[in-house]
Amino acid sequence: MQEPVVTEARTTDRELLDFVMRTPRWFFGSTVVFGAILAAGFAVFILLLMFGLQYFGYSHPVYWSFPIVNLVFWIGISHAGIMVSAILRLSQAEWRRPVTRAAEVLTIFSLLTAMLMPIVHSGRPWRTLYWEFPYDWIRGAWPNPRSPLVWDPSAIFTYLLSTLMFVYIALLPDLALARDKASDPVRRVLFTILAMGFRGTSRQWRIQAIAGILLSAIILPIFVSVHSIVSWDFAVTSLPGWHNTVFAPYFVIGAVHSGVSAVVTVTIVLRKILKLENYIKADHIDSLARLLIAVAVTWGFFLFLDFGFGLYGEEPAEVATWMKRTFEMPWLVLAPIFIFTAFLFPVPMWLFRNVRRSFKWMFITTVSVNIGMWLERYLLIVPGLERKSDLQFVYGEFTPSWGEGIIVTASFALVMLGVLTFAKLLPIIPAADVKEGQILAEKFAVGKTDVPAAMRE
Repeated sequence: MQEPVVTEARTTDRELLDFVMRTPRWFFGSTVVFGAILAAGFAVFILLLMFGLQYFGYSHPVYWSFPIVNLVFWIGISHAGIMVSAILRLSQAEWRRPVTRAAEVLTIFSLLTAMLMPIVHSGRPWRTLYWEFPYDWIRGAWPNPRSPLVWDPSAIFTYLLSTLMFVYIALLPDLALARDKASDPVRRVLFTILAMGFRGTSRQWRIQAIAGILLSAIILPIFVSVHSIVSWDFAVTSLPGWHNTVFAPYFVIGAVHSGVSAVVTVTIVLRKILKLENYIKADHIDSLARLLIAVAVTWGFFLFLDFGFGLYGEEPAEVATWMKRTFEMPWLVLAPIFIFTAFLFPVPMWLFRNVRRSFKWMFITTVSVNIGMWLERYLLIVPGLERKSDLQFVYGEFTPSWGEGIIVTASFALVMLGVLTFAKLLPIIPAADVKEGQILAEKFAVGKTDVPAAMRE
């Protein structure tokens, strides 16, 4: 049974706006730490501009590594917002209410971080613009529309813009609430502008609700297409280990696996540091864990299909690539770690109710999932590139550089700082949604039994 969140409306407003209106000391310390990590990442980027991709140790034939792994990883994390918010909104799952906005905000900053990775990876960011904005008047050439490097920006920009609209429409009631509660004149003016005249009339509520449902339905095809297109970056090539038709659904379900796990991690952290225990309860984490079980098992099936398709055709290059991924160093060590952290450890743990309702264990298992999913992307990309192909004269042996490690760390710092800053400026839990759930928390009769309205799903 879902445990309804029931408090007085005035108490709900005060508690959910507390971090917005008041700044604790730890916020400044965490901002400084994340800012320092970002400064280190920017310094590495400047060095990359000076020395080129050789600074990361790239050479023929390994030309993709940590930045492209990060691109795939963060786009995967971005699928959390749509999975948790849009799909659960359409299915009218009551337990979604306290966690939807954190998922949506995670989507925005994950996408922004992912978009930076090709710019970092190019070594010459002004050339990257050629993929999105053709400049025929200079070079007399246009991007190849059949290339996934052109599809990616189109899909990602569409996904980002639709997500921003989705989040902003859902924010309007909370912006109006913050406008009415703000004591600082500057904040009041800012929230007044952002609220766009939302006063809570019946017509405005009706339009806002319909717009949310319509955007939820419209954004779903984009949700599927974005990571499918990312998978085609690999699948349309002739590189062994990449050209599999199962890549599109495999990447999409893997993105949901890592994304929903990231939502659980972020939700548990925000619950602790923002003191949201009255709103994020064990029931919500339990429901997300049940969703993760279904997603993880499906992802494991597609992983098995990818492996099976690679060996079933008995192509020597394909079989050799899989042997390299699993039986050669360092992949002999990394592959078992990936399987254990992404599947063998968390999924059996989630089968136990005590684990699903434990914030500590859910934090540990979901962090484990994303460690494994990052390694999965690395195992997908680098071993295939290291293997000698027909037009290469040497095998490649790639060793990651410390600069790449700093870029990866800076990407995590950017996402965490973005989510934390958003929570400081605007309510991270939608107050209007929570209060609507409180109204619907009354019991209704089904036959001779009184059933909580929160059990509608």
